[in-house]
Amino acid sequence: MHMSDSNSKPHLLIVDDEAEVRGVLRDLLSDSYGCAEAASAEEALAELRANDYQLVISDITMSGMSGLEMIPHVKVISPDTVIVMISGMQTIESAINALRLGAFDYLMKPFDLRQAEAAVSRALNHHELIVAKRRYETQLEELVAQRTAELDEALGSLENAYRSTLKALTAALETRDAETHGHSERVVTFSLRLGREYGLTTPQMKALEFGSLLHDIGKIGVPDAILRKPAKLTDEEWIRMREHPMHGQQILRGIKFLEGAARVVAQHHEKWDGSGYPLGLKSEDIDICARIFSVADAFDAITSDRVYRQGRSYDAAAGELDEWSGRQFDPKVVEAFHRVPQEDWEELRRQSLTRQPHDSEWGPVAQAIESKLSAPVS
Repeated sequence: MHMSDSNSKPHLLIVDDEAEVRGVLRDLLSDSYGCAEAASAEEALAELRANDYQLVISDITMSGMSGLEMIPHVKVISPDTVIVMISGMQTIESAINALRLGAFDYLMKPFDLRQAEAAVSRALNHHELIVAKRRYETQLEELVAQRTAELDEALGSLENAYRSTLKALTAALETRDAETHGHSERVVTFSLRLGREYGLTTPQMKALEFGSLLHDIGKIGVPDAILRKPAKLTDEEWIRMREHPMHGQQILRGIKFLEGAARVVAQHHEKWDGSGYPLGLKSEDIDICARIFSVADAFDAITSDRVYRQGRSYDAAAGELDEWSGRQFDPKVVEAFHRVPQEDWEELRRQSLTRQPHDSEWGPVAQAIESKLSAPVS
């Protein structure tokens, strides 16, 4: 076996069980190319595993594995290597089969040396195109990956900015209703845990998060005289209060990334049996995120302290959810609630009570929004 010492030349592997044929091709090509020889297909495959070759020139008919049988193995070991087959006049059909199997070209015995040089030149030009195409594809993939990572980072930053702004708005709204201070933060936490247990998709989880956070945004349209009234509301005042889901939907209308959240805002007071408001939607006509929020919201309401009562225990809340399952709540969501261990719910509540939303990084934004909300509502 002989290989040219020049690493700058293209490397060719000449495969033939006749030493004379290998010698003729080596003498013809060695001035321009680095040439190695193999006396069989098996020897050629071993050489390809050990070294890189741009071109394999192989006889079709050899003892042991034939040149045709060798082609698929070459494609596996060295996919970019170009193959030129040598065929006798009596095996023209084999030459055509070689092309079908992936050979680039073939030479007929006895071959003209000029034709052999031309075939080698064409094959190496083809190899350069293959390599250039692969390099371009690799660079394109790397560029796409880089741009995708940059876009993901930008979208993540934008989403975090949205989240901070929405939390600030929610915190400001809660200053109008001291009784529910921290409620939105807690109900987001509970809703996301329940949504994960239920098996929501990532887009649904985002809709649930923002919808839970903004569920009472429509109360911006409810006058303080009604919202903060210490006594029981009149029938007329209840009508005004029950308009807040639709007010919220109107506020969020046209904001693309809050489309899913807007459904939670609009439907969070609908009930499984159709007795809810504002539209009286029933069972699965109610958005799944709104159904999940409804259970999380009820759990928070039952277990939280109010001016007129203390929060009740986990067992009391779980019992009440069971009692209203199939009437107010989706039974499957209630089942998902029970699959979450009691200690998980208690830990989530404990964590939510240690957080002070107004002291966070978006506190100044909340204060600015709060000052706008303190103006009289028309």
